[in-house]
Amino acid sequence: MHIGGIRNEHARYTMIKSDSRTSTVLEETTEEMDLGIWMLQTLKASSHVARAVSKGNQILGLIRRTFTYMDCELMKQLFMSLVQPHLEYGNVIWHPYLKKDIELLENVQHRATRMVPGLAKLSYTDRLMKPDLPTLVYHRNRGDAIEVYKYLHGTYDIDSTDILPRHTACGMTTRGHSLKLRKTECKGSIRANFFGVRVVNLWNSLPEEVVSSDTVNCFKG
Repeated sequence: MHIGGIRNEHARYTMIKSDSRTSTVLEETTEEMDLGIWMLQTLKASSHVARAVSKGNQILGLIRRTFTYMDCELMKQLFMSLVQPHLEYGNVIWHPYLKKDIELLENVQHRATRMVPGLAKLSYTDRLMKPDLPTLVYHRNRGDAIEVYKYLHGTYDIDSTDILPRHTACGMTTRGHSLKLRKTECKGSIRANFFGVRVVNLWNSLPEEVVSSDTVNCFKG
């Protein structure tokens, strides 16, 4: 797979076996799956989003055919336990930023909320209020913030300064909190939506008492 802004489309690579003189020409591909996540050579998440949406809609269809009765609480439980995991698995890595991908994912929850009798004619916002469901966009942003908390508070045994560079104050400042991150400049949209870059504004906007929570569960609350 050729990755990068400047790619040699005609390059060919061979793998030579250590126990012989035979060699194999590596097959070129435009998308690959690793640990359950599909990635294009452009590093866009559209391929993974399409597959996640397809799986989510399949499960919703199965739910519709299986349950003759549906209310807000049942729909919420079924969606969160059976559908949402497919829409959010590994999304810290493939977090969508293209409008079409964001809408594709959100439309699955649109469809789920319409399954409840009496809600179909309401607006999407009103349908979410009945079962107390957040948008998937909010859920992904919340997940990002939780991951930042884990990195900064040592939940992961890793030096996160390269992924999440800290903000160093110059002189006296009263704005923000004690765990602010540094915003880095990006030339392309792909880099700008990388985890360590896209989370900066969200994390820096949180209050001190939230980012300094004693535990992950306190932070989530």
